[in-house]
Amino acid sequence: MTLSNMFYGTTIAAISTPPGKGGVAVIRISGADAIKIAEKIFRPRGKKAFEKIIPRMQIYGDILHSEEQIDDGLLTYFPAPNSYTGEDVVEISCHGGILVTKMVLESAFVAGAVPADRGEFTKRAFVNGKLTLTETEAISMLLEAESAAQVKLSREKSRAKLKSATEEIRADLVSTLSSVFARIDYPDEDLGEMTSGEVLASVLAAKSKVEELISTYKTGKAVMLGVPTVICGKPNVGKSTLYNLLVGEDAAIVTDIPGTTRDVLEKNVPLGNVMLKLYDTAGIREGKVDTVEAIGIKRSMERIETAELALALFDSNSELDSEDLKIIESLVKTSAVKIGILTKNAENVNNTSQKSEYTCTKNEKTLLEMGFEKVLKISVKERADDARLQLSRIVEALFCDEKITIGEDAVVSSARQYAALVKAANYLSTAADAIKIGLPEDAVSSDVELALGAISELDGRAVSEEIVSDIFAKFCVGK
Repeated sequence: MTLSNMFYGTTIAAISTPPGKGGVAVIRISGADAIKIAEKIFRPRGKKAFEKIIPRMQIYGDILHSEEQIDDGLLTYFPAPNSYTGEDVVEISCHGGILVTKMVLESAFVAGAVPADRGEFTKRAFVNGKLTLTETEAISMLLEAESAAQVKLSREKSRAKLKSATEEIRADLVSTLSSVFARIDYPDEDLGEMTSGEVLASVLAAKSKVEELISTYKTGKAVMLGVPTVICGKPNVGKSTLYNLLVGEDAAIVTDIPGTTRDVLEKNVPLGNVMLKLYDTAGIREGKVDTVEAIGIKRSMERIETAELALALFDSNSELDSEDLKIIESLVKTSAVKIGILTKNAENVNNTSQKSEYTCTKNEKTLLEMGFEKVLKISVKERADDARLQLSRIVEALFCDEKITIGEDAVVSSARQYAALVKAANYLSTAADAIKIGLPEDAVSSDVELALGAISELDGRAVSEEIVSDIFAKFCVGK
């Protein structure tokens, strides 16, 4: 069954509002028989008949189950193709009780609707050309958004920018291909609108546009997918205090007893525009430890190995010792961005002694020499807001392109989109090389066609049903 005919003949229904008790619930019905089903379960009050319903205008009436009234509510009709799915859509708003909502949905099933799968309404919108796959992914991300930056990047304006940029590249490649094909099919007629030099320039221009989109993925990934971030260090250097500060609650127990944190704590935490997949780890130390703490230390080392960002804490009052150096050596072996945090207590912040100032400066120099991108001197306890602000600015500078305005510019934010663009760039690079060394034009056209195919994967014009199904499986029922 192809994507184009998989919905033929079926009308689906589902509850589109969150499960549980609420003020209002919405049952959505989509398909060719949406109005027929609605007529069986909804009776308008007054003289208005179904055939006189004005599209997109709510009407009041009784909701029926087995010919008996179970509730009163509102009905809105969205005729095809001017609806979310591109099909006839009816939405019935009823009171948000758990049982009554369930009964309204059951009534729709009895009248001929079938249960909607996860994301099936949006899937139908995609199949009917109402949304591109890129726009669909943005909607999915909007539903899962945990930060203001994620909402901005998922909103319609940002989606439209990415769609426009993609369509521009696609149009350029189609134009280039048509000219090359004309030269191949009619070599003696001079039908091609472009010379070889102009074709090369067009291919390189398209490659530049693709690479510009690729360059936004680092920012898009940091905002939408999150940066795996580990807080690490010896016991009692303030790791759990920093974790609590970033999380915004007392999620980790903080004591003066070494080894208090025994396991890895984790939480998604927005920091400025960046989403951190934050892990607070057990203190790493040498010497004899009990079995539970040893397991915690092992898990800490495993998190360090897979992190993309490491926030490594050190005591600013003491020179780096063998345990600190062991942690640093572990970090140096990884590809993680490393930020050293030299923690200070209140006394040292307000009345820094010459020794501690010297130690702090020396430690900072050592960390920078050993490959740390940044080193911060902060008091997490006494200057929490200042510490968070400093860290936020540094993390944003490291993971977000300052030239990009979140929510205003085209930004690639999914691994699938990124992979399609990388493929397109590689094919265009091969095509450009073929032109430069004088290969036949059919070889050039083959690579440009492959690049066009990769761009078509990006917006869903050419993508497997397996990939489509995987994307929509992440949606909830009713969307």
